[in-house]
Amino acid sequence: MKLGFVGSGKMAGALVQGVLKSGAFAADAIVVTDRYPEVAKKLAGQTGARIAADNRELAAAADVFVLCVKPNDANTALGEIRDGASGRLIISIMAGVTIATLQKAAGPDARIARVMPNTPALIHKGAAAYALGEGATADDAALVEKIFSAVGTIFRVEEKLLDAVTGLSGSGPAYAYLAIEALADGGVLMGLPRDLALQLAAQTVAGAAEMVLQTGQHPAQLKDQVTSPGGTTIAGIEALEAGGIRSAFLAAVRAATERSRELGARS
Repeated sequence: MKLGFVGSGKMAGALVQGVLKSGAFAADAIVVTDRYPEVAKKLAGQTGARIAADNRELAAAADVFVLCVKPNDANTALGEIRDGASGRLIISIMAGVTIATLQKAAGPDARIARVMPNTPALIHKGAAAYALGEGATADDAALVEKIFSAVGTIFRVEEKLLDAVTGLSGSGPAYAYLAIEALADGGVLMGLPRDLALQLAAQTVAGAAEMVLQTGQHPAQLKDQVTSPGGTTIAGIEALEAGGIRSAFLAAVRAATERSRELGARS
């Protein structure tokens, strides 16, 4: 099976490197292209993947297509691979572009999977979710999971939930970065050197997240384990609650979700 990447940017690079590292695909089974040839050349040089001169050549060479282009370039890219897409699987990672829109551009016989990854896939710590079009098969689902589990975790959902996935995990790294930055600023405010404060903040957030994943305990349980009566942690939590931290995160996910829906309505 040949895997063709339409677009060779950072996310495509993460996926190519991930499937190679996991052994899911060999380098000679991967074909890449990009509207900027030097970008495809760089990815091929890093991974040993083959380069296609353009999307039409890639369509003739690949069995499965991973669409890693910007939403505004979707129709053009799909038009170029349409002749080779009949009866084949197209995996899109574009935010807001619906399965119906992809199907219309790719042709009625193409099989569609829509995936919402996030940027920690670049370090193989991604969180993604996917939905399948009507014509997609159980084998297609298995292939999507094989590709994206190589760079993190992936969950299957109904397409109507992908906007919420975008609002939570798609945009979520930015919320976490903001929290890390704010914690580091707090450390600086209290006298810590900037570099130390940032390292402590980042490792604290990373460690806390790993505790949730590894223990399977609810975050509230883990929080209570470090919150002593009358201690420092409960004093800090009081300040966070006074600042509306929960409602701020809820509002952030809501706003990003609604924006994703707006983008989808335009596609």
